[in-house]
Amino acid sequence: MTLRKRLFDIAFALLLLPLLGSFCLVIAVILLLTQGRPIFYAAERMRGAQTPFRLWKFRTMTVVAEDAGVSGGNKACRITPAGRVLRRFRLDELPQIWNILKGDISFVGPRPPLREYVERFPDIYADVLRNRPGVTGLASIHYHRHEEWLLSRCESAEDTDRVYCSRCIPAKARLDGIYARHASVAFDLMLIGRTIRHVFR
Repeated sequence: MTLRKRLFDIAFALLLLPLLGSFCLVIAVILLLTQGRPIFYAAERMRGAQTPFRLWKFRTMTVVAEDAGVSGGNKACRITPAGRVLRRFRLDELPQIWNILKGDISFVGPRPPLREYVERFPDIYADVLRNRPGVTGLASIHYHRHEEWLLSRCESAEDTDRVYCSRCIPAKARLDGIYARHASVAFDLMLIGRTIRHVFR
């Protein structure tokens, strides 16, 4: 991550913090009243081949022991009513402003992958993770809905894993490669604007 990009992330995060902090507090109270504790979901993600971190989100699913892997149709029954609303507008990702301030992720970049996929596809993620992972990016904007549709049709964890590995990882890696070739603060601002429009559209 360049110094300019890091300074932009810090400045933009601090600018948004009063608004997002208040919004997060309201969401936390609603979740506490409607679905109880835990309010947050912390999952291991990777920002480098050997660099894990804890990614924070609002919890949108019922808790089960040893939950792992990406979410497919086999997990749809676990999404709570409040969780469906949060996911629809990507509000479950608001706590990641903490990850941005810590330097784990950026506002814009490839989505941080699970360790198992980094280990299974080292060549792909060696290129993808040259850039700091982000909350949004080209893959998030242009592939997120299609990925959701593909995975929603999967009825087992094995089927979800197969589709994610064969269809989603290569497609997102190509988009992340395009981002890497054009990365700049100006491009990041454009993608943040597109993300906001995409969510509300």
